Amino acid sequence: MGFKILEYMQPFCSFLPEVSKPERKIQFREKVLWTAITLFIFLVCCQIPLFGIMSSESADPFYWMRVIMASNRGTLMELGITPIVTSGLIMQLLAGTKIIEVGDSVKDRALFNGAQKLFGMLITVCQAIVYVVTGMYGEPSDLGMGICLLIIIQLLCAGLIVLLLDELLQKGYGLGSGISLFIATNICETIVWKAFSPATINTGKGTEFEGAVIALFHLLATRTDKVRGLREAFYRQNLPNLMNLMATVGVFLIVIYFQGFRVDLPIKSARYRGQYSSYPIKLFYTSNIPIILQSALVSNIYFISQILSSKFAGNIFVSFIGTWAESGYHKYPIGGLCYYLSPPETISLIISDPIHAIVYIIFMLGSCAFLSKTWIDVSGSSAKDVARQLRDQQMLMRGHREKSMVHELNRYIPTAAAFGGLCIGALSVLADFLGAIGSGTGILLAVTIIYQYFEIFVKEQSEMGGMSTIFF
Repeated sequence: MGFKILEYMQPFCSFLPEVSKPERKIQFREKVLWTAITLFIFLVCCQIPLFGIMSSESADPFYWMRVIMASNRGTLMELGITPIVTSGLIMQLLAGTKIIEVGDSVKDRALFNGAQKLFGMLITVCQAIVYVVTGMYGEPSDLGMGICLLIIIQLLCAGLIVLLLDELLQKGYGLGSGISLFIATNICETIVWKAFSPATINTGKGTEFEGAVIALFHLLATRTDKVRGLREAFYRQNLPNLMNLMATVGVFLIVIYFQGFRVDLPIKSARYRGQYSSYPIKLFYTSNIPIILQSALVSNIYFISQILSSKFAGNIFVSFIGTWAESGYHKYPIGGLCYYLSPPETISLIISDPIHAIVYIIFMLGSCAFLSKTWIDVSGSSAKDVARQLRDQQMLMRGHREKSMVHELNRYIPTAAAFGGLCIGALSVLADFLGAIGSGTGILLAVTIIYQYFEIFVKEQSEMGGMSTIFF
């Protein structure tokens, strides 16, 4: 049944543009160039406003999702990577649970990837229609049918651009994937901006710079009491401060340290005698997948709660899910389930409401561990799947027969997945409590993606035979 479903989609997939595989080996410097071009196109699209919108100054209902969406409100990148990530996760879930059966042949994988692209474009169209109909860019009656259709077409074209840019990198023309590159860029841009922003804000005590580093020099230069100015630069409220910046750097270093934790299982070739190798099982076995899934889950709960709260304010059930207040251009939860699922922003809030902090910690650790453990079964990275991959490569674990490999791998992989997810959740909680810039989720995503690019660079360097060979 699975093959029939995918084959039914094949005629429609032929209408989608596709990036062909390279006919030759792409050199590392060419990959760097294509990656830079891809990033440049994405950043330009993040700054081009949507034509025809009337207003995007109201509270942003997707404020909590912007980090993992790599999106920018009111621009061509309004949807960001949401459609392609959503389609990928759903298709992986369907394939992992055997609802859709996908073979290992080149044709089957190409058919699966085509169906995933088609599904991503359908999600793009649906999201664009929902954004317009719900009045995110002004009342549809005020905009008119023509402008509404034009906005949907713009979002659809932007979604297609994101899909093709991601495919360009994944086909081997660039480094890594477009999704990872866009997420990391979005988060790093936020961190750099909040550290060095020259924008000025009137706080009631006078004009201050938004950037934490620039604010340090400004406060030391303008305050007669230098000690007080220094203390204000480190601990000022409602604006980025040096403690936030130091917490960000600290979490960054901690995550890099944990990236090196792994267990190497010795394996040998079943065909050639004396050929030995090792199969690494990292502590972060599922990488940043748990925190992405957990963030997507919570963000959708927030969005649904905000819609219900605006339409049915005062309803007991709606209030149980969450009550909201506005602050600037975004809303924040002040009660209900959503309040306890949100991180306490300061140490004083943790002390004043310890139950909130305890519930948040339990939820983060439990959900990340559970999602990480579940993901290995639906993504084809469980002990059984790894054993099958090793058998296909005619590799065996040293000291174990072919039939006992699954049992031995089960001693490590589920534990690494669950404990790694637990550690991811704990690091995210730590970053949130310390007030790291860009949120705990954002820091973890950025660090894990940057580390993946570092591993790609090291691999390319070893294959090319040194750094001078790579660039010259």
